[in-house]
Amino acid sequence: MASSRDRQRKLARAKLDRQLARRAAAAKRRRQIQAGVGAAVVLVLIAAGSAWALGAFDSKPGQKAAEDVCVWTPQDAGANTNLKDVGRPATTGLPTAGTRPMTVTTNQGAPITAELDLASAPCAAASIAHLAGRSFYDNTTCHEITSEGALRCGDPSGTGIGGPTYSFYNENVPTPAPSPSASGAPKPAPAYPKGTVAMIGNPPGTNGSQFLLFFKDFDPAEPKYPVIGTVTGGLDVLEKIGAQPTVDNGSGAKVKPKTDVVIQSLTVGEVQNAPATSAPAASPSPSAG
Repeated sequence: MASSRDRQRKLARAKLDRQLARRAAAAKRRRQIQAGVGAAVVLVLIAAGSAWALGAFDSKPGQKAAEDVCVWTPQDAGANTNLKDVGRPATTGLPTAGTRPMTVTTNQGAPITAELDLASAPCAAASIAHLAGRSFYDNTTCHEITSEGALRCGDPSGTGIGGPTYSFYNENVPTPAPSPSASGAPKPAPAYPKGTVAMIGNPPGTNGSQFLLFFKDFDPAEPKYPVIGTVTGGLDVLEKIGAQPTVDNGSGAKVKPKTDVVIQSLTVGEVQNAPATSAPAASPSPSAG
């Protein structure tokens, strides 16, 4: 009987050893699989990170995603009923080199033409082109002849606080001129020479649609208007407008031209003097925005 029990114990022991061995082997296989999966995940993450850094997930193979050129800050038309909603310009793909021609046709004679500087003021040019393409400026009145020697235009409400339902920051404000030198050095050019085109915001720095056309030199101690371009034609018409008397604008300020200066149309053309790849189409046709 003893020998029979010994044999049974040996058989049971052997069976248990086999079970333990199988369990150990299975556990080892699981560890190997987990280790392999973990390594594969790490490799995938490394590869994905490298691909992302190299631009593999960008919209166009081999190129980085387009970056915002301009930021348009929404304005509340409910709080300011003088604002007009015609949508907002694009933020990417805007030209930042060359010029764009702007033509302002008024009821005062030949058109006033200008070049918008895309390198120094790409957002102002984009905004004016966007608004022009939606007839924002058409049949509006230039409501002020400023004491600084400029014609102020671009507010459909004629109040000085109107514009689109967005704003953008200053881009190209001139630096103050240095103090005159005792050595007799020539006087520097004014911050705003005659023929300058500049934006004007209310308050300053919140530009929208309003702009200034300077018909004489203006050289303040602290410039505040961002320069966006230069008049190229019709300066004599602008000077004639600037020479006319002013009357009360209805709020007690004697700044309104005695004879209404009406912008019959304002258009912005295609990019010039820049690589063709940076030139978008001319102002889009009018739409609802």
